[in-house]
Amino acid sequence: MRVLGLQVLWMLALLVCGSTAFATQRALLVGVSELVNQPQALWLQAPRNDVMLMRDALLKQGFTVPDIAVLADGVPGAALPESQAIHEALARLLAQSASGDFVLLYFSGHGTRLRDVAKRYQEPDGLSENFLARDVRGTLGADAALSGDLRDVDFDAWIQAFLAKNVFVASVFDTCSANSMTRGTGDAPATAEGPADDEVRWRGLRTTQLTGGGAPARSLSPPVVNDAVPRARYVALFASESHQITPELRLPRKARSARPQGLLTWAVVESLARKPATWRDLFDGVLALYPPVIDELAQRFPTRELPSPVAEGNLDAPLFANSGAPASTRPVWSAQRSGDSLAVKAGLLDGLAALQEVRVLATLDDGTVRRAPAAIAQIKLGGAWLAVPAALKDLPGSAFWSVTPVTEPAATALRVRADKALPAGLSLDYPAAIRLADDPASADVRWTDLGPAGHRLEALAPVFGTAASAVVVPDVAALRRRLQALAQLKWLAQLQAHAKGGQLDGFDAALEVWSADRLLRSVPVAEAASVLPALRAGERVRLNVRNTSGRSLDLVITGIDARGALQAVYPDGAGETNRFKRGTPEQPAVKRFDLPWLDTAGEARLLVMAVPAAPHSAPRLFGVAAAAQADVSEVRVRGGQPPAASGERQVFAALLRRSGSSSAATADGGARP
Repeated sequence: MRVLGLQVLWMLALLVCGSTAFATQRALLVGVSELVNQPQALWLQAPRNDVMLMRDALLKQGFTVPDIAVLADGVPGAALPESQAIHEALARLLAQSASGDFVLLYFSGHGTRLRDVAKRYQEPDGLSENFLARDVRGTLGADAALSGDLRDVDFDAWIQAFLAKNVFVASVFDTCSANSMTRGTGDAPATAEGPADDEVRWRGLRTTQLTGGGAPARSLSPPVVNDAVPRARYVALFASESHQITPELRLPRKARSARPQGLLTWAVVESLARKPATWRDLFDGVLALYPPVIDELAQRFPTRELPSPVAEGNLDAPLFANSGAPASTRPVWSAQRSGDSLAVKAGLLDGLAALQEVRVLATLDDGTVRRAPAAIAQIKLGGAWLAVPAALKDLPGSAFWSVTPVTEPAATALRVRADKALPAGLSLDYPAAIRLADDPASADVRWTDLGPAGHRLEALAPVFGTAASAVVVPDVAALRRRLQALAQLKWLAQLQAHAKGGQLDGFDAALEVWSADRLLRSVPVAEAASVLPALRAGERVRLNVRNTSGRSLDLVITGIDARGALQAVYPDGAGETNRFKRGTPEQPAVKRFDLPWLDTAGEARLLVMAVPAAPHSAPRLFGVAAAAQADVSEVRVRGGQPPAASGERQVFAALLRRSGSSSAATADGGARP
């Protein structure tokens, strides 16, 4: 009986664990090559190949044939990828999915953009991204809605529905939104270019290139989720930024077996072959494969704006698993080898320091990872260089290189003077840190345990104010929050100091005072500390950011309120990206943010940080965005356009201290702890 009882317990344990350890992996693969209501000159060749390539790759990753649904034209046995069929396939997939499952949504084909005034959330450029199904029909006006398309808000609704069931959702979009913000058709570039045996087709159409005709499509109703669901179980990869187009061409290049493939799809499958452990590893592999192909296309088509791939979501989550917990909390930056040196795509703005100890990682073709210690030799704002460790010099040129810090730089750590150990449970994102001061004279803060009366914190460092000030907090939880806020504030001040003297052409940030719907006054953030007075009754402060630089930007806006709590402004937890869209003087990208916490009683800080987005790079979040979020769910990555030749000082930084109880406010000034 005892043995039988143990067997029953074992079976029950298996049933309980089944929802996580044995979660089902499912995928929906959609490829649209033919737009049957459109001229054949607009059709594509590769989406049917893309879905087959992706299906084979997923089978190697442990997916099963019955759990992979395919909608594609030109694929035997697959349903046609018409808009109603796609929605129905998504509905079936949602009904099949249970808590703990994993779902991959894959789309290959054309995309476009149009102005959708009905959208609840408006993009900075005012445009909506759309995926074109096989039965898409054109518009009768520049801003009219399409028929037979799937809008970005539709995709968001489906993703929210999966997340509400505790399903991990990964999306791959080998498509693009448009090749221009303009509406004219006279200068619309050709969809296909090059010789027939090495033709390049471009994904991305203008709405006015599409023709109408036929009966309107049936009404499509994506699911409705009333409350936004945190996106800790979400990842998405995109072939390009929203204003770019992406190619399909014969891949791999110069191989006899090459056939038309979408560039992102091919790169994802090639990167999967190296057995990445996380989504970030997968995306870094994709980024490493892009440059040779892009360089070739740049020579063949010098007037084209070529794509930079995009990723967003919890990139540090394990690949193809249902887990919101990151596999690692240390940043990993990609690196490029040249001879015996490595160039790292991170620098002072990311929390690296000169002579800092790092670990170099080299991923081989078979997925093997070789590691060796090293130290940063040279560093600038956005980049660093080091020697290839001797133990890794013999590795082949096909290896993918990356670098991760061993620990936080000593200079960024908040040094605490105390007579006892630091409280347990302190949690900070790199590079902010908290350490006991070895030398009392070097301490930033003095902490005194007052017993039942609470805990006293006294500011000692100039970064927190020119005069010493103190505060008493009631318990250990409040002490932790205050210490973490001070550590973050020290890093924000260092960020501002690194970027001091820089200028980002075409980017502006201003604090505005509003009364109801009326703008009363506007002051540049850099001047607001000395100009913007306290608010009157009924007034509120908003931040207005404007990009006319002609480039996409990596932008972070974060703050610390008067209670010492971190406030995420951009990106926030509602699904925004840290890539601020490209704008021009004719078509600016503009967005406003409400800042109710900035004028509450006490002192608060606001940091605005922006740099040109680097092409084919992982995110530049300046070490602050992830910490300012409630979870790691909304870390976003975007590719970008090459910065100007003077890009090292192309940076905008403003750190504002504002007191909500009076008109006093200072830039680069102090704040009580």
